[in-house]
Amino acid sequence: MYGKSAICLTFAVLFLISCSIYIGTVDLRSHFFPLLQSSPVPLSLCATDRPLRVYMYDLPRKFHVGMMDRLSSEEAAPVTMENLPPWPSNSGIRRQHSVEYWLMASLIYDGDGEEEREAVRVSDPETADAFFVPFFSSLSVNTHGHNMTDPETEVDRRLQVELLEFLRQSKYYQRSEGRDHVIPMTHPNAFRFLRQQLNASILVVVDFGRYPRTMSSLSKDVVAPYVHVVDSFTDDDPLDPYESRTTLLFFRGNTLRKDEGKIRVKLATLLAGSDDVHYEEGIATPKNIKMSTEGMRSSKFCLHPAGDTPSSGRLFDAIVSHCVPVIVSDRIELPYEDEIDYTGFSIFFSMKEALEPGYLVNQLRQFPKDRWVEMWRQLKNISRHYEFQYPPKKEDAVNMLWRQVKHKLPGVQLAQHRSKRLKVPDWWRQKR
Repeated sequence: MYGKSAICLTFAVLFLISCSIYIGTVDLRSHFFPLLQSSPVPLSLCATDRPLRVYMYDLPRKFHVGMMDRLSSEEAAPVTMENLPPWPSNSGIRRQHSVEYWLMASLIYDGDGEEEREAVRVSDPETADAFFVPFFSSLSVNTHGHNMTDPETEVDRRLQVELLEFLRQSKYYQRSEGRDHVIPMTHPNAFRFLRQQLNASILVVVDFGRYPRTMSSLSKDVVAPYVHVVDSFTDDDPLDPYESRTTLLFFRGNTLRKDEGKIRVKLATLLAGSDDVHYEEGIATPKNIKMSTEGMRSSKFCLHPAGDTPSSGRLFDAIVSHCVPVIVSDRIELPYEDEIDYTGFSIFFSMKEALEPGYLVNQLRQFPKDRWVEMWRQLKNISRHYEFQYPPKKEDAVNMLWRQVKHKLPGVQLAQHRSKRLKVPDWWRQKR
Protein backbone atom coordinates (compact mmCIF):
# COMPACT_ATOMS: atom_id res chain seq x y z
CA MET A 1 0.00 0.00 0.00
CA TYR A 2 2.83 2.29 0.85
CA GLY A 3 4.45 1.53 -2.50
CA LYS A 4 1.33 2.59 -4.40
CA SER A 5 1.08 5.81 -2.35
CA ALA A 6 4.71 6.68 -3.07
CA ILE A 7 4.18 6.07 -6.78
CA CYS A 8 1.06 8.29 -6.80
CA LEU A 9 2.85 11.02 -4.89
CA THR A 10 5.79 10.90 -7.28
CA PHE A 11 3.48 11.22 -10.31
CA ALA A 12 1.67 14.15 -8.64
CA VAL A 13 4.93 16.00 -7.99
CA LEU A 14 6.15 15.38 -11.53
CA PHE A 15 2.80 16.58 -12.88
CA LEU A 16 2.98 19.82 -10.87
CA ILE A 17 6.57 20.45 -11.95
CA SER A 18 5.62 19.83 -15.59
CA CYS A 19 2.74 22.29 -15.34
CA SER A 20 4.96 24.87 -13.68
CA ILE A 21 7.57 24.57 -16.39
CA TYR A 22 4.86 24.79 -19.06
CA ILE A 23 3.34 28.00 -17.67
CA GLY A 24 6.74 29.49 -16.84
CA THR A 25 6.70 29.64 -13.05
CA VAL A 26 9.68 27.29 -12.72
CA ASP A 27 12.70 27.40 -15.01
CA LEU A 28 14.91 24.36 -14.49
CA ARG A 29 17.19 25.57 -17.29
CA SER A 30 18.67 28.08 -14.88
CA HIS A 31 19.84 25.20 -12.67
CA PHE A 32 20.89 22.59 -15.20
CA PHE A 33 21.62 24.61 -18.36
CA PRO A 34 22.96 27.99 -17.22
CA LEU A 35 24.49 28.74 -20.62
CA LEU A 36 21.00 28.82 -22.12
CA GLN A 37 20.09 31.74 -19.88
CA SER A 38 20.27 35.21 -21.39
CA SER A 39 22.83 37.33 -19.56
CA PRO A 40 22.88 41.12 -19.43
CA VAL A 41 25.51 43.08 -21.29
CA PRO A 42 28.48 43.56 -18.94
CA LEU A 43 28.39 47.17 -17.83
CA SER A 44 31.59 47.62 -15.88
CA LEU A 45 31.14 51.39 -15.59
CA CYS A 46 28.06 51.14 -13.39
CA ALA A 47 29.54 48.30 -11.39
CA THR A 48 32.40 50.47 -10.21
CA ASP A 49 32.73 53.68 -8.24
CA ARG A 50 35.35 55.18 -10.51
CA PRO A 51 34.62 58.60 -12.03
CA LEU A 52 33.07 58.87 -15.47
CA ARG A 53 35.80 59.38 -18.07
CA VAL A 54 34.75 62.19 -20.40
CA TYR A 55 36.45 63.37 -23.56
CA MET A 56 35.65 67.01 -24.36
CA TYR A 57 35.91 68.11 -27.97
CA ASP A 58 38.28 71.00 -28.64
CA LEU A 59 35.89 73.41 -30.36
CA PRO A 60 36.73 76.98 -31.39
CA ARG A 61 35.92 79.61 -28.77
CA LYS A 62 33.00 80.96 -30.82
CA PHE A 63 31.05 77.86 -29.81
CA HIS A 64 31.40 78.52 -26.09
CA VAL A 65 33.28 81.17 -24.09
CA GLY A 66 33.64 83.41 -27.13
CA MET A 67 29.96 84.27 -26.71
CA MET A 68 30.71 85.58 -23.23
CA ASP A 69 33.25 88.03 -24.64
CA ARG A 70 32.73 88.94 -28.27
CA LEU A 71 36.07 90.76 -28.33
CA SER A 72 37.97 87.56 -27.64
CA SER A 73 40.02 86.20 -30.52
CA GLU A 74 39.36 82.82 -32.05
CA GLU A 75 43.11 82.37 -32.21
CA ALA A 76 43.38 82.71 -28.44
CA ALA A 77 44.91 79.88 -26.45
CA PRO A 78 42.70 76.88 -25.62
CA VAL A 79 40.50 77.35 -22.57
CA THR A 80 42.24 76.08 -19.45
CA MET A 81 41.78 76.24 -15.72
CA GLU A 82 43.99 79.37 -15.68
CA ASN A 83 42.21 81.37 -18.40
CA LEU A 84 38.59 80.21 -18.04
CA PRO A 85 36.48 83.39 -17.89
CA PRO A 86 34.19 83.55 -14.85
CA TRP A 87 30.47 83.53 -15.43
CA PRO A 88 29.47 87.26 -15.41
CA SER A 89 27.86 88.34 -12.15
CA ASN A 90 25.57 90.76 -14.00
CA SER A 91 24.09 88.19 -16.38
CA GLY A 92 20.64 88.36 -14.74
CA ILE A 93 18.10 85.88 -16.06
CA ARG A 94 20.62 84.44 -18.54
CA ARG A 95 22.25 82.72 -15.61
CA GLN A 96 19.40 80.24 -15.29
CA HIS A 97 20.40 78.68 -18.64
CA SER A 98 24.14 78.47 -17.87
CA VAL A 99 24.32 74.73 -17.11
CA GLU A 100 26.47 74.27 -20.23
CA TYR A 101 29.14 76.61 -18.82
CA TRP A 102 29.37 74.84 -15.46
CA LEU A 103 29.60 71.39 -17.07
CA MET A 104 32.44 72.57 -19.29
CA ALA A 105 34.17 74.29 -16.36
CA SER A 106 34.03 71.10 -14.29
CA LEU A 107 35.96 69.22 -16.98
CA ILE A 108 38.55 71.98 -17.34
CA TYR A 109 39.16 72.00 -13.59
CA ASP A 110 42.24 69.92 -12.79
CA GLY A 111 41.56 69.81 -9.06
CA ASP A 112 43.94 69.25 -6.22
CA GLY A 113 43.23 65.54 -5.85
CA GLU A 114 41.32 65.88 -2.58
CA GLU A 115 37.71 66.16 -3.72
CA GLU A 116 35.53 63.29 -4.92
CA ARG A 117 34.45 63.82 -8.50
CA GLU A 118 31.81 62.12 -10.61
CA ALA A 119 33.53 62.91 -13.93
CA VAL A 120 37.09 63.53 -15.05
CA ARG A 121 38.40 64.72 -18.38
CA VAL A 122 40.55 62.38 -20.44
CA SER A 123 42.83 63.40 -23.29
CA ASP A 124 42.59 60.09 -25.15
CA PRO A 125 39.13 59.56 -26.69
CA GLU A 126 39.78 55.82 -26.89
CA THR A 127 39.56 55.66 -23.08
CA ALA A 128 36.38 57.76 -22.79
CA ASP A 129 33.04 56.53 -21.46
CA ALA A 130 31.26 59.59 -22.85
CA PHE A 131 31.95 62.61 -25.05
CA PHE A 132 31.06 66.18 -24.10
CA VAL A 133 30.14 68.70 -26.79
CA PRO A 134 30.99 72.19 -25.43
CA PHE A 135 28.51 74.21 -27.47
CA PHE A 136 26.73 76.88 -25.43
CA SER A 137 23.45 76.40 -27.29
CA SER A 138 21.40 78.25 -24.68
CA LEU A 139 23.74 81.23 -24.54
CA SER A 140 23.68 81.26 -28.34
CA VAL A 141 19.90 81.77 -28.24
CA ASN A 142 20.26 84.60 -25.73
CA THR A 143 23.19 86.18 -27.57
CA HIS A 144 22.19 85.82 -31.21
CA GLY A 145 18.53 86.78 -31.20
CA HIS A 146 15.51 85.90 -29.10
CA ASN A 147 13.01 84.99 -31.82
CA MET A 148 13.03 83.18 -35.13
CA THR A 149 12.62 86.39 -37.19
CA ASP A 150 15.54 88.23 -35.58
CA PRO A 151 18.32 88.66 -38.22
CA GLU A 152 20.92 87.87 -35.54
CA THR A 153 19.37 84.41 -35.23
CA GLU A 154 21.16 83.48 -38.44
CA VAL A 155 24.41 83.39 -36.46
CA ASP A 156 22.89 80.80 -34.12
CA ARG A 157 21.78 78.72 -37.10
CA ARG A 158 25.24 78.83 -38.72
CA LEU A 159 26.86 77.65 -35.50
CA GLN A 160 24.49 74.69 -35.37
CA VAL A 161 25.26 73.78 -39.00
CA GLU A 162 29.01 73.99 -38.40
CA LEU A 163 28.77 71.91 -35.24
CA LEU A 164 26.84 69.13 -36.95
CA GLU A 165 29.38 69.05 -39.79
CA PHE A 166 32.16 68.79 -37.21
CA LEU A 167 30.48 65.95 -35.30
CA ARG A 168 29.69 63.95 -38.43
CA GLN A 169 33.38 63.96 -39.30
CA SER A 170 34.28 62.54 -35.89
CA LYS A 171 34.85 58.79 -35.96
CA TYR A 172 33.69 58.61 -32.36
CA TYR A 173 30.39 60.27 -33.20
CA GLN A 174 30.01 57.95 -36.20
CA ARG A 175 30.90 54.92 -34.09
CA SER A 176 27.99 55.40 -31.70
CA GLU A 177 25.80 57.54 -33.96
CA GLY A 178 26.12 60.15 -31.24
CA ARG A 179 24.56 58.02 -28.51
CA ASP A 180 27.40 58.49 -26.02
CA HIS A 181 27.69 62.23 -26.70
CA VAL A 182 26.45 64.68 -24.06
CA ILE A 183 24.91 67.91 -25.39
CA PRO A 184 23.36 70.58 -23.09
CA MET A 185 20.14 72.22 -24.32
CA THR A 186 18.51 73.88 -21.31
CA HIS A 187 16.93 76.90 -23.03
CA PRO A 188 13.53 75.96 -24.55
CA ASN A 189 14.77 77.20 -27.95
CA ALA A 190 18.33 75.86 -27.74
CA PHE A 191 19.51 74.23 -30.97
CA ARG A 192 16.07 74.98 -32.38
CA PHE A 193 16.99 74.77 -36.09
CA LEU A 194 18.62 71.35 -36.21
CA ARG A 195 17.56 69.82 -32.92
CA GLN A 196 15.95 66.74 -34.47
CA GLN A 197 19.27 65.66 -35.96
CA LEU A 198 20.71 65.10 -32.49
CA ASN A 199 17.93 62.92 -31.14
CA ALA A 200 20.24 59.97 -30.44
CA SER A 201 22.55 61.89 -28.10
CA ILE A 202 22.29 62.32 -24.33
CA LEU A 203 20.62 65.70 -24.06
CA VAL A 204 20.84 67.77 -20.89
CA VAL A 205 17.46 69.52 -20.66
CA VAL A 206 15.33 71.15 -17.95
CA ASP A 207 12.14 69.44 -19.15
CA PHE A 208 10.66 67.91 -22.29
CA GLY A 209 8.16 70.69 -22.98
CA ARG A 210 9.53 71.56 -26.42
CA TYR A 211 10.74 68.11 -27.44
CA PRO A 212 8.79 65.43 -29.36
CA ARG A 213 8.70 61.95 -27.85
CA THR A 214 10.74 60.61 -30.75
CA MET A 215 13.63 62.84 -29.73
CA SER A 216 13.88 63.06 -25.97
CA SER A 217 12.96 60.81 -23.06
CA LEU A 218 13.98 59.85 -19.55
CA SER A 219 15.49 56.61 -20.88
CA LYS A 220 18.48 58.47 -22.35
CA ASP A 221 18.37 62.15 -21.39
CA VAL A 222 19.27 64.03 -18.22
CA VAL A 223 16.94 66.54 -16.56
CA ALA A 224 18.93 69.40 -15.05
CA PRO A 225 17.83 72.07 -12.60
CA TYR A 226 17.81 75.64 -13.78
CA VAL A 227 20.70 77.56 -12.28
CA HIS A 228 19.14 79.64 -9.49
CA VAL A 229 19.30 83.42 -9.90
CA VAL A 230 18.52 84.41 -6.30
CA ASP A 231 21.24 84.24 -3.66
CA SER A 232 21.39 81.08 -1.58
CA PHE A 233 20.11 81.41 1.99
CA THR A 234 23.20 80.37 3.95
CA ASP A 235 22.34 81.67 7.44
CA ASP A 236 18.77 80.42 7.78
CA ASP A 237 18.80 79.47 11.49
CA PRO A 238 15.91 81.17 13.34
CA LEU A 239 14.63 79.81 16.63
CA ASP A 240 11.17 79.32 15.11
CA PRO A 241 11.48 79.06 11.30
CA TYR A 242 7.72 78.69 10.78
CA GLU A 243 6.74 81.83 12.64
CA SER A 244 9.68 83.82 11.25
CA ARG A 245 8.17 83.50 7.78
CA THR A 246 5.15 85.80 7.85
CA THR A 247 3.85 85.31 4.28
CA LEU A 248 1.91 82.11 3.59
CA LEU A 249 2.40 81.88 -0.19
CA PHE A 250 4.73 83.85 -2.46
CA PHE A 251 4.90 84.37 -6.22
CA ARG A 252 6.64 87.05 -8.26
CA GLY A 253 7.06 86.59 -12.00
CA ASN A 254 5.77 87.04 -15.50
CA THR A 255 2.12 85.99 -15.72
CA LEU A 256 1.94 86.12 -19.54
CA ARG A 257 3.17 82.66 -20.47
CA LYS A 258 2.42 80.08 -23.16
CA ASP A 259 0.78 76.65 -23.07
CA GLU A 260 0.36 75.40 -19.46
CA GLY A 261 1.83 78.69 -18.25
CA LYS A 262 -1.46 80.41 -19.05
CA ILE A 263 -2.62 79.19 -15.64
CA ARG A 264 -0.64 82.03 -14.08
CA VAL A 265 -3.20 84.64 -15.13
CA LYS A 266 -6.04 82.56 -13.69
CA LEU A 267 -4.18 82.05 -10.42
CA ALA A 268 -3.63 85.80 -10.15
CA THR A 269 -7.41 86.29 -10.13
CA LEU A 270 -8.08 83.44 -7.70
CA LEU A 271 -5.44 84.51 -5.18
CA ALA A 272 -6.21 88.22 -5.25
CA GLY A 273 -7.43 89.65 -1.94
CA SER A 274 -5.76 87.11 0.33
CA ASP A 275 -3.85 88.96 3.05
CA ASP A 276 -1.33 86.16 3.58
CA VAL A 277 -0.61 85.64 -0.14
CA HIS A 278 1.84 87.71 -2.19
CA TYR A 279 1.17 87.24 -5.92
CA GLU A 280 2.80 89.88 -8.09
CA GLU A 281 3.60 90.41 -11.77
CA GLY A 282 7.27 91.11 -12.37
CA ILE A 283 10.06 90.61 -14.89
CA ALA A 284 13.56 89.47 -13.92
CA THR A 285 15.36 92.76 -13.42
CA PRO A 286 18.16 93.04 -10.81
CA LYS A 287 15.77 94.93 -8.54
CA ASN A 288 13.03 92.30 -8.89
CA ILE A 289 15.49 89.45 -8.34
CA LYS A 290 16.52 91.09 -5.08
CA MET A 291 12.87 91.53 -4.07
CA SER A 292 12.19 87.88 -4.93
CA THR A 293 15.11 86.84 -2.74
CA GLU A 294 13.64 88.72 0.21
CA GLY A 295 10.10 87.50 -0.52
CA MET A 296 11.03 83.82 -0.71
CA ARG A 297 13.06 83.98 2.48
CA SER A 298 10.10 85.45 4.39
CA SER A 299 7.49 83.00 3.01
CA LYS A 300 6.45 79.54 4.14
CA PHE A 301 5.45 78.36 0.65
CA CYS A 302 6.56 79.43 -2.83
CA LEU A 303 4.22 78.89 -5.75
CA HIS A 304 5.60 77.15 -8.83
CA PRO A 305 3.13 77.10 -11.73
CA ALA A 306 4.33 76.10 -15.20
CA GLY A 307 6.14 78.65 -17.35
CA ASP A 308 6.41 78.45 -21.14
CA THR A 309 7.27 74.80 -20.47
CA PRO A 310 6.26 72.63 -17.48
CA SER A 311 9.26 73.74 -15.41
CA SER A 312 10.74 77.14 -14.55
CA GLY A 313 13.71 78.49 -12.64
CA ARG A 314 11.47 79.66 -9.80
CA LEU A 315 11.39 76.16 -8.33
CA PHE A 316 15.13 76.14 -7.75
CA ASP A 317 15.14 79.69 -6.44
CA ALA A 318 12.64 78.45 -3.84
CA ILE A 319 14.78 75.43 -2.95
CA VAL A 320 17.91 77.48 -2.20
CA SER A 321 15.69 79.94 -0.27
CA HIS A 322 14.33 77.03 1.86
CA CYS A 323 10.79 78.04 0.89
CA VAL A 324 8.61 74.92 0.52
CA PRO A 325 7.74 74.64 -3.20
CA VAL A 326 4.09 74.36 -4.20
CA ILE A 327 4.26 72.72 -7.62
CA VAL A 328 1.23 73.13 -9.88
CA SER A 329 1.55 70.87 -12.90
CA ASP A 330 -0.01 67.83 -14.53
CA ARG A 331 3.28 66.87 -16.17
CA ILE A 332 6.67 67.90 -14.95
CA GLU A 333 10.09 66.24 -15.05
CA LEU A 334 12.32 66.93 -12.06
CA PRO A 335 16.12 66.65 -11.73
CA TYR A 336 17.70 63.64 -10.02
CA GLU A 337 14.30 62.12 -9.33
CA ASP A 338 15.78 58.62 -9.25
CA GLU A 339 17.83 59.78 -6.23
CA ILE A 340 15.70 62.47 -4.59
CA ASP A 341 12.07 62.18 -3.42
CA TYR A 342 10.54 65.60 -3.97
CA THR A 343 7.49 64.77 -1.88
CA GLY A 344 9.73 65.07 1.17
CA PHE A 345 10.08 68.84 0.72
CA SER A 346 7.47 69.88 -1.89
CA ILE A 347 3.68 69.93 -2.22
CA PHE A 348 2.01 69.00 -5.51
CA PHE A 349 -1.35 70.18 -6.88
CA SER A 350 -2.93 69.28 -10.18
CA MET A 351 -4.00 72.18 -12.39
CA LYS A 352 -7.63 71.29 -11.72
CA GLU A 353 -7.09 71.45 -7.95
CA ALA A 354 -5.20 74.74 -8.18
CA LEU A 355 -8.03 76.37 -10.15
CA GLU A 356 -10.72 75.32 -7.68
CA PRO A 357 -11.59 78.57 -5.80
CA GLY A 358 -10.11 78.61 -2.32
CA TYR A 359 -8.83 75.03 -2.40
CA LEU A 360 -5.07 75.60 -2.68
CA VAL A 361 -4.84 78.36 -0.08
CA ASN A 362 -7.06 76.51 2.40
CA GLN A 363 -4.90 73.41 2.11
CA LEU A 364 -1.78 75.46 2.85
CA ARG A 365 -3.39 77.23 5.82
CA GLN A 366 -4.23 73.85 7.34
CA PHE A 367 -0.81 72.36 6.67
CA PRO A 368 0.68 71.03 9.95
CA LYS A 369 3.46 73.16 11.38
CA ASP A 370 5.63 70.19 12.37
CA ARG A 371 5.38 68.77 8.86
CA TRP A 372 6.39 72.14 7.37
CA VAL A 373 9.39 72.37 9.70
CA GLU A 374 10.50 68.90 8.60
CA MET A 375 10.27 69.97 4.94
CA TRP A 376 12.25 73.13 5.74
CA ARG A 377 14.98 70.99 7.31
CA GLN A 378 15.08 68.76 4.24
CA LEU A 379 15.38 71.80 1.97
CA LYS A 380 18.38 72.98 3.96
CA ASN A 381 19.92 69.53 3.60
CA ILE A 382 19.37 68.98 -0.14
CA SER A 383 19.88 72.52 -1.44
CA ARG A 384 23.58 71.77 -2.02
CA HIS A 385 22.52 69.53 -4.92
CA TYR A 386 21.27 72.62 -6.77
CA GLU A 387 24.42 74.74 -6.45
CA PHE A 388 26.44 75.39 -9.60
CA GLN A 389 29.91 76.54 -8.71
CA TYR A 390 33.54 76.60 -9.78
CA PRO A 391 35.52 74.78 -8.63
CA PRO A 392 32.88 72.05 -8.32
CA LYS A 393 32.25 70.48 -4.94
CA LYS A 394 31.13 67.06 -3.80
CA GLU A 395 27.39 66.44 -4.32
CA ASP A 396 26.82 69.83 -6.00
CA ALA A 397 24.68 70.24 -9.12
CA VAL A 398 27.49 69.56 -11.58
CA ASN A 399 28.56 66.33 -9.90
CA MET A 400 24.93 65.24 -9.60
CA LEU A 401 24.46 65.78 -13.35
CA TRP A 402 27.54 63.79 -14.28
CA ARG A 403 26.27 60.98 -12.09
CA GLN A 404 22.97 61.12 -13.97
CA VAL A 405 24.87 60.78 -17.25
CA LYS A 406 26.58 57.71 -15.80
CA HIS A 407 23.16 56.26 -14.96
CA LYS A 408 22.03 56.68 -18.57
CA LEU A 409 25.01 54.99 -20.20
CA PRO A 410 23.89 51.35 -19.70
CA GLY A 411 20.75 52.07 -21.73
CA VAL A 412 22.84 53.91 -24.29
CA GLN A 413 25.22 50.96 -24.61
CA LEU A 414 22.31 48.55 -24.95
CA ALA A 415 20.86 50.65 -27.77
CA GLN A 416 24.25 50.63 -29.49
CA HIS A 417 24.55 46.85 -29.26
CA ARG A 418 21.04 46.35 -30.62
CA SER A 419 21.61 48.74 -33.54
CA LYS A 420 24.80 46.88 -34.48
CA ARG A 421 23.06 43.52 -34.75
CA LEU A 422 20.55 44.99 -37.19
CA LYS A 423 23.29 46.03 -39.59
CA VAL A 424 24.49 43.51 -42.18
CA PRO A 425 28.32 43.38 -42.12
CA ASP A 426 30.26 43.84 -45.35
CA TRP A 427 31.75 40.31 -45.21
CA TRP A 428 28.23 38.87 -45.15
CA ARG A 429 27.20 40.88 -48.22
CA GLN A 430 30.29 39.63 -50.06
CA LYS A 431 29.50 36.08 -49.04
CA ARG A 432 25.98 36.38 -50.39
